[in-house]
Amino acid sequence: MTDLTGKAAIVTGAGRGLGRSIAWALAMAGAAVTVASRTRHELDSFVEEVRAAGGKALACTTDITDEASVNKMVSETMDEFGRIDIVVNNSGIVASTPLLEQSAHEWDQVVATNLRGVFLVTKAAGRHLVDQGSGKVINIASNFALQGVANHAAYSASKAGVIALTRSMAIEWAKAGIQVNAIAPGYFATELNREMREDADLTEKVVRAIPARRMGTPEEIQPWVLLLASGASDYMTGETIVIDGGQTVR
Repeated sequence: MTDLTGKAAIVTGAGRGLGRSIAWALAMAGAAVTVASRTRHELDSFVEEVRAAGGKALACTTDITDEASVNKMVSETMDEFGRIDIVVNNSGIVASTPLLEQSAHEWDQVVATNLRGVFLVTKAAGRHLVDQGSGKVINIASNFALQGVANHAAYSASKAGVIALTRSMAIEWAKAGIQVNAIAPGYFATELNREMREDADLTEKVVRAIPARRMGTPEEIQPWVLLLASGASDYMTGETIVIDGGQTVR
């Protein structure tokens, strides 16, 4: 049921980390994949690897906070693949700043990328999903949206917004045959937290708070994305899957 042959997907923030892992899983399941981020050389490298493995991929340098840039990415995807079936909103940034020290500019940057970007991408691609009467939207939230975390107010609030937006979109588009779900990852070993992982004491403290006593690997998110991207989840919408080694329920 997770065969995606003939489908076309968009994955934002696909140049590295979870986004790259997600895009690879979709491509290897048979989907043609548009990978988007601001860093072109990472995208080109990914496209080369997918094509070498017999898959289809397109690189689009995109600023997801800019509506014109997002519309251009969606248009290029339609020109290249003729359809859009799957949208994975993965782009995100983190700011670890105490609330009283956080500037309005930093707050706006985080919210623009993590929440506004999801809105812009899903709206632009969603028109095509609604027209064809089918589609899957997968929003990457965070377990920080479900618990209190010091020094991460902007990040936590933006990701909580992603979960709320997921539910609203799920209700609006259910009759159109579109399923909208979210994944809330915990700590995964990616470039996003590389600096933290280089601090042995801090890493030990983080891992100690995870019941599984380890961080996730990027490959461990792949089966859940394939589930939500495929017909296996046709009767599931508006839900958030938490993948965090038990940290949220501790």
